[in-house]
Amino acid sequence: MSQIRRKRTTSEPYSMRQKTLDHLWKLYSVLGRCEEVTVLHFNQRVSFGNGSTTKQFSFMLCFLTGEALSCLPLLEILDLSWNSSVGGGVLQSLLGKLHPTLRELHLVACQLTAADASALGGSLPRLRSMRELDLSCNKGLAGGLRNLTLHLPHLTHLESLDLHLCCLSQADLEALIQVLSSLTALTQLNVSSNKEAGGVVHQLVSALPLTQVRQLPLNSCSLNEESYTALALAVPFLRSVDVSWCKVVGGRLALLLDALQPSVILELRLSSCELNTDDLWHLAAVCRRGCLSSLRLLDLSYNGSVGGDGWAALFAAGGLASLEDVDLSLRPSTSASCSAWLPALLCSVPRLPALTRLAAQRWKISSKERQQLNHCLRKKTHFFCL
Repeated sequence: MSQIRRKRTTSEPYSMRQKTLDHLWKLYSVLGRCEEVTVLHFNQRVSFGNGSTTKQFSFMLCFLTGEALSCLPLLEILDLSWNSSVGGGVLQSLLGKLHPTLRELHLVACQLTAADASALGGSLPRLRSMRELDLSCNKGLAGGLRNLTLHLPHLTHLESLDLHLCCLSQADLEALIQVLSSLTALTQLNVSSNKEAGGVVHQLVSALPLTQVRQLPLNSCSLNEESYTALALAVPFLRSVDVSWCKVVGGRLALLLDALQPSVILELRLSSCELNTDDLWHLAAVCRRGCLSSLRLLDLSYNGSVGGDGWAALFAAGGLASLEDVDLSLRPSTSASCSAWLPALLCSVPRLPALTRLAAQRWKISSKERQQLNHCLRKKTHFFCL
């Protein structure tokens, strides 16, 4: 049956923009009487069309944000993520209106430039209460991060710094490493999806306050054997380990797993790591020892080289009573039968009381096997994707 779709008129994006601006004007008038507001989110994830009208909308939104900031001396959280016009000068006009009470600043995908990094850095001495700074997905920061990192030591309470997917250069990373020892409250550092980060892991680990760092994702960082070995030094303290899309992990998973402390890690992400059957056997052995008893999320997707007996060994091992989310999905271009490991999974379900999501996309399953699986999971609240 054909579907009838109403054609969107060219006036609709303008109408959406105008309504949004009207609401913002009303919001601004209200904010002037609400000085106690502590959180302000102006995320713009919706596209309003192309051309100069969209730019005018974004600049007007930023202008109104600036006016709102002047009215909010107690503001603690400001989120302007996904507003492309924030970068390139607009941010610099907003920084002077930020108050010392600010604890979180989120500027994800704002097309920030090196000049914006410099301006933000100059504002940090006034923002000493900052605990979370997210500048991720701003590739324009590449090559200019030093002007920001020079001022990071002023943020003595900074707990989380996110710079993933910023195309950071080696010089950027070296500038960051130089100040890490001054960030004594830091518990989360994200430089993932920056290829150059794979070559400075040893320096990162040496500079970080390891005993308190809880998250250091290095997915898509082009890790090599040396940097992978250096990461193992930080693993005992981490609550979340993410080395997805790092091929060096395949055949060497034991190095990472043997560094784990019992009942510490909550998330283990190993997607597309070219794991093999031996890696899964070692993972199973670690489970049996109880080292992963607190694990809540396990991502083993896109590792099609693992044999059926490897998957079966993992499910038969036990020791995953806290596991809530597990992903075994294959790549979109592949498929395989799950018959070799499905019986072990069915037997393990009673030992997985916390499981709420099991993803196993593109694994082939017979109608009889699906019936057995549905029967086994009938009393569990779950999302099963096979």
